[in-house]
Amino acid sequence: MKIFFNSSMPRSGSTLLQNILGNNPEIYATPTSGLAELILHSKKAYTNSPNFKAQDAKEMKSAFLYFCRYGLEGYFTGLTDRPYVMDKSRSWAVNMPFLESFYQNPKMICMVRDLRDVTASMEKNYRKHPEKSSFKDYGGQTVGERVTIWLSNTPVGSSLKALREVIHMGNDKKILFIRFEDLCNNPEMEMKKVYKYLGLPYFKINYNSIKQVTHEDDKFHGIYGDHKIQEKILPLQSKHIELLGKELSDNIYEKNRWYFDYFKYKK
Repeated sequence: MKIFFNSSMPRSGSTLLQNILGNNPEIYATPTSGLAELILHSKKAYTNSPNFKAQDAKEMKSAFLYFCRYGLEGYFTGLTDRPYVMDKSRSWAVNMPFLESFYQNPKMICMVRDLRDVTASMEKNYRKHPEKSSFKDYGGQTVGERVTIWLSNTPVGSSLKALREVIHMGNDKKILFIRFEDLCNNPEMEMKKVYKYLGLPYFKINYNSIKQVTHEDDKFHGIYGDHKIQEKILPLQSKHIELLGKELSDNIYEKNRWYFDYFKYKK
């Protein structure tokens, strides 16, 4: 079994990518996965427990890395007999050095999107279900206050911080970045890039009729949910001016120029 990793920005097409790949009978694509959290919690226990510290450090390190490697593979052996897996979690990218310590040469994909449209998508979901939100507890009474909260906290702010660390450490060179807009505008071309990067033969599907193969209960994700895909891939329509206004959109751009420059998004 070969395991790949999808560690993407929020509201940026990672669920769509999972379902495109999951339509390949050779690939098991996860919904939002808790496996990275499970392994990272194990790392914390290994690091802090006096029971590990009291034993030979070299032996314990070797045993723990075996635990992570075969725990990773064992987890998916219990879920599928397909030869390839794409695990989706935002935690993988920033923890690339740790992942590499027990899983050699991991292949990782990161979906990104114009940051203004990421926050506009969040605002759209908020307006659909304001009763699910506790933003008023943080002073998020206006769209500007809500955007400030999103860009400072989970999920967008924490993802930006992690992505910047990935780039700073040079680990971005090991990751394939796909812009959500490009995937929607030309899915065949972008998926050929994905398959080439993964070292797998391209598997053609009907991009006008994609079967949803990942399923998760969005009530546990609150307004960050909405993990349903459209059957037909259509070009993305930018909604940030409509939902956020020009002034707020320009403010997002100016405060996050590094992101827009790196991924070649224009003002």
